[in-house]
Amino acid sequence: MRPFSPEKSRSSSGAADRRAELMLGASAVGVLALIALMTVTVFINAWPSFSHNSFYKWFLPGGDVDVQLRSIITESTPGHPIYHLRAWPLLWATMLTTGLAVLIGISFSILAAVFIVEFAPGGLRQILDPVVRLLAGVPSVVYGLIGILAIAPWVEHNFISEQRKESVAGVVQLTGANLGVAVLILTVMITPIMVAIIVNALSAVPRAWTEGSTALGVNRWRTTWRISLRTARPAIIAAAVLATARALGEAIMLALVSGGRGFAPNLLDGTTALFEPARPLAATIIHYYEDLSNPAMAATLYAMAAVLLVSSALLSLAGWGAKQPLKRYGIRT
Repeated sequence: MRPFSPEKSRSSSGAADRRAELMLGASAVGVLALIALMTVTVFINAWPSFSHNSFYKWFLPGGDVDVQLRSIITESTPGHPIYHLRAWPLLWATMLTTGLAVLIGISFSILAAVFIVEFAPGGLRQILDPVVRLLAGVPSVVYGLIGILAIAPWVEHNFISEQRKESVAGVVQLTGANLGVAVLILTVMITPIMVAIIVNALSAVPRAWTEGSTALGVNRWRTTWRISLRTARPAIIAAAVLATARALGEAIMLALVSGGRGFAPNLLDGTTALFEPARPLAATIIHYYEDLSNPAMAATLYAMAAVLLVSSALLSLAGWGAKQPLKRYGIRT
């Protein structure tokens, strides 16, 4: 039998490690190259829409955006493409749906995470933790179907009176698919993501800190507020940022329940604004994707994708930056 050689074993192990390292490095470079290629492709194809609208004018209000989009489709010819677009209603709808959903969701997320970590019995926490993670993975089309088949008809029947419809009849038609329903369902979609991140951060707060506060006579809720939540603030910010990025890119559900019209809800209408249609950028891409064969329309949709891509990239960077202070405490999220 051949004698065992430690030197040969170490050499073989080192070679295997180097091969694995090279493969992982090549995979990482490949992913980065793919992302760079996608980004360049989007911006090259989006540039005609931005340049023909003087770039900044693309983001301004001015006319019915759906009429402009239909003109791009019907009036463009091979030699004379039409690029005119004032995308403010779509941008405003995106900001409203995303902003309201995140503001509502972060409030519920903090309370839910505090309950799960600090107050829930052990058995209940073992149930809630996986349930929250399961809800975070439910496909958006399921939420959309529930919204359009159940919630939207109920909202139209119970909250949209004839008087409310007549108050804006000259401007827009009110239906059950509207801004309020979109915000409600989007909140339900992104809240589990935030709860999971905040739960992880609160669980990682050193118990010695909270126990020391309790030993000094501070009640449990004040300890949670002053110690645990303050320590986890960067994770809370990161959760909000990552949920915002998810909400910005949501398309299928919003295409189903937001109303299907490029309209900018008027906050001066009071609560009626919640029942006005609002179609965000991502939902607009889904709405018009069948017209990608039209070069002018393709450039317009690529321009919308570019805005979403830049927004998501900035939010991801903000989320990464918000989590860095946690490293001082040895907390990982």
